[in-house]
Amino acid sequence: MTNHGLRADAERNRERILVAAEEAFLERGAGVALEEVARRAKVGIGTLYRRFPTREALLAATSDERFVALAETSRVRAAALGPGDALRQFLEELARNTSLYQSLAASLGTVIQHGTPGCTAITAEGRRLLQGAQDAGIVRADAVFDDIICVVSAIAIAVEKDSAPTTHITHLVDLLLNGLHVR
Repeated sequence: MTNHGLRADAERNRERILVAAEEAFLERGAGVALEEVARRAKVGIGTLYRRFPTREALLAATSDERFVALAETSRVRAAALGPGDALRQFLEELARNTSLYQSLAASLGTVIQHGTPGCTAITAEGRRLLQGAQDAGIVRADAVFDDIICVVSAIAIAVEKDSAPTTHITHLVDLLLNGLHVR
């Protein structure tokens, strides 16, 4: 992680909060009590809220590196794929990332609006791929990125307790893209 213009002790607290949140979200889901995150990080709840004023801000921060990596991988991979396949790959990866923390999907739309580098990268890449598929005449012109996020959230919710989430995600993304196809 990088320094965010914080004093050294404040930066250490921020990092401890992120590590504790990652562990808690992986173990108990995105709905875990923030008091538990603060306890695990060995900071007061006020310190947690000063750094991350909302649960969604904390979720955005813990997802940041994964979202940056997803966007970068997508951009590289998209060059070798057609616009439809590039959009499909991106949607599947975003749904997989969103289902990493149980219950993250319910707030994905709010989480990605937090302006972290990862959230900004995901939004830009998603819009770029959607526009490319629309320009190629593959995806309906009336589809917007927010629609895609709503459906990706629904897909991630649907597979949260699935024993074969990857297969189910692929199937649901296929259904989504069939619905978005230009007729």
